[in-house]
Amino acid sequence: MTSTNAAKAVTRKPPAGALKAYVASLTGTSLEYYDFAIYSVASALVFPKIFFPGNDEFVALLLSFSAFAVGYLARPIGGVIFGRLGDKIGRKYVLVFTLVLIGVATVLIGALPDYSVIGVAAPTILVLLRLAQGIGVGGEWGGAVLLSSEFGDPNKRGFWSSAAQIGPPAGNLMANGVLAILAASLSNEAFLSWGWRVAFLASALLVGFGLIIRLKLEETPVFKAIQAHGERPKAPIKEVFTTEPKALVSAALSRVCPDVLYALFTVFVAVYATKQLGMTTGNVLAAILIGSAFQLFLIPLAGALTDRFNRRLVYGVTAAVTAVYIPLFFLMIQGKSVVMLTIGTVIGLALHAFMYGPQAAFITEQFPARLRYAGSSLAYTLAGVIGGAVAPIIFTALYGAASGGWYLIAGYLVLTAVVTIVGMVLGRDPKPEEDVRLLQESPA
Repeated sequence: MTSTNAAKAVTRKPPAGALKAYVASLTGTSLEYYDFAIYSVASALVFPKIFFPGNDEFVALLLSFSAFAVGYLARPIGGVIFGRLGDKIGRKYVLVFTLVLIGVATVLIGALPDYSVIGVAAPTILVLLRLAQGIGVGGEWGGAVLLSSEFGDPNKRGFWSSAAQIGPPAGNLMANGVLAILAASLSNEAFLSWGWRVAFLASALLVGFGLIIRLKLEETPVFKAIQAHGERPKAPIKEVFTTEPKALVSAALSRVCPDVLYALFTVFVAVYATKQLGMTTGNVLAAILIGSAFQLFLIPLAGALTDRFNRRLVYGVTAAVTAVYIPLFFLMIQGKSVVMLTIGTVIGLALHAFMYGPQAAFITEQFPARLRYAGSSLAYTLAGVIGGAVAPIIFTALYGAASGGWYLIAGYLVLTAVVTIVGMVLGRDPKPEEDVRLLQESPA
């Protein structure tokens, strides 16, 4: 089990604001990952043609995925900036700023003239806006996780932390849904000309809605207790590196396999299925849409499951199953069946859910409460650099090297699974009694 008998004996009931914080965390990250997800899909299907035009389609795709990677590479900047602020001034106001930053960047991408209008300035500005998106997401995740988990029962951190984890598939669901409708209702020329922009511009309304919710939130009980004890760190980033190096490494490695797996099924599958198997964009988007819908339920289920069974064991076993499944997936879709593509994508995203659901709890519980925002943000963002950031580029390069074959891609996934299993071995089990003690002894 993941908690001690002593902690269970003194478990506090979630305060009245717990459900509200759960919804706010889920809603906010859903809106922000909608912004991030439409960029992910557009980087595979749209941007190579309008921002990186050229005679070589393969090179254009690599350039587009490189711009996609910038968002991940920028995340550590956001992790450092907002992780520090989150442990010093609190979770709430940092989350408001990250929401605005991502929203503004996304709307501006939707309004950005393409290469045919302003030349090389177009991809340059695109990369800068992608940088802003990445910085915002780098600071968003750690705060969103703490928002829900620090209001909830520390013995059930797997479930309460899963709120922020539902955000990416929910955002992906909305993004792919909008893009699928646009792609189905418009000609290819109209979609490439202006249709894709609608999805980006619409995020203004979504971000405005999320902003209203977050401004009404209170600070988390755990951070209030840290304030009352006078335990806010003066240099949280420095402390994480000097006092929690093992925790940082373990938490970072835990993200590699889920990140790469998600990039495979939400970004690269679109390329492989359309170019190698001759399927339509609509076929691929529908498969991703269905898989993301299943994740909405599987992620909190996986988080709750690891509150009852050892979190590291469930996580590690799922990583091992993933290594076995990827070759099976590629064999399944060689018949060019849309049904098999959909089933394969649903299973792949289900495996992702069983790692991603408990991931937030695993990462945050590696660090003491006073360093949680900084530690979690650093681990999350640094792992993104070696995981999700380069995954589409590596997939494309391996795909090209194997002349359209999938064997090298499967080998890459096996390697990431091993890396994540190592992270599980290095990690520690939950210690909910630390939060319980902090809250009970608070002078506030």
